[in-house]
Amino acid sequence: MTHYIGSGPYCYANSLAMVLGDAAPPAVIEVLTGSPFGFELIGGTLPLFDPYGWDPDLGLDAAIALLGAHCERTAGGTAEEAEERLREASARGPVLVGPVDMGLLLHQPGTPTADGGDHFVVVVEIDGGTVVFHDPHGHPYATLPVADFLAAWEAKAIGYVDAPYVMRAGFARERQVTPEEALRRSLPDAQRWLAGRGDRPVPPGTLGGAAGVEALAAQADGGLDTGTRGFMAHFAVRVGARRLADAAHCLESLGLSGAAAVAAGQSRLVGSLQHPLVTGEDQALAGLLRQLAPTYERLRTALVSETR
Repeated sequence: MTHYIGSGPYCYANSLAMVLGDAAPPAVIEVLTGSPFGFELIGGTLPLFDPYGWDPDLGLDAAIALLGAHCERTAGGTAEEAEERLREASARGPVLVGPVDMGLLLHQPGTPTADGGDHFVVVVEIDGGTVVFHDPHGHPYATLPVADFLAAWEAKAIGYVDAPYVMRAGFARERQVTPEEALRRSLPDAQRWLAGRGDRPVPPGTLGGAAGVEALAAQADGGLDTGTRGFMAHFAVRVGARRLADAAHCLESLGLSGAAAVAAGQSRLVGSLQHPLVTGEDQALAGLLRQLAPTYERLRTALVSETR
């Protein structure tokens, strides 16, 4: 298989790679978060190619631990308290900040907007009244006035965190772990995610795995609404196909050729959703989704078989 290399919305994986240095490339970090191993239709309406009950905040903690690292995660308080924490932490080293509301990052063209979604950045310093940060969405050394950065960082519209101003600082490696070792240690969690863990709170009406994909296909049968179409075309398909391509590459590197083949096939199916989404061919879209639905159980079965 030809491994995809290129642009894509990998904000937290890229951000963690920046703060950890040479611990692992973003493609490996993304797989370590667990993100490729499932599908969820949040509240029965929002499609995401990640596991039922998963979120980036949870995924970051998993990847950090698997790579033998640790950091201090803090959140909450007032804007003034958050600013002080960030000033102190960034004076000692890079700080992984997020989620932030991407629609309120005013260095991005087209902002402010109400549908920006969650995002992660790396703050490198606060210079007087200006936050200097690496935005992995194409903007090294971006700058914002402190007040504007805090408004985005409050993340009022981001539903999966229970407090504003989340940041991780003081990164250190407790032990040396190779990417291969970390990936092997992540496989039991990958299997649990694919099985639909069920130990994470989700909004009412949320469906996971094959049931979620089938429900999305049924929506496509009746014609997708504009919001769902735009979300999938601009974000969900891009990140979903790339996650699965990286999972396939990582699984192949571990010698798990059967599981890798399933993940590669999933990536191809998800990637092929883009054209009918954009052109409005919803019957073709529904057909592709129905091909995708059973593949999550196939991937789980292949992983179980090859890791006994």
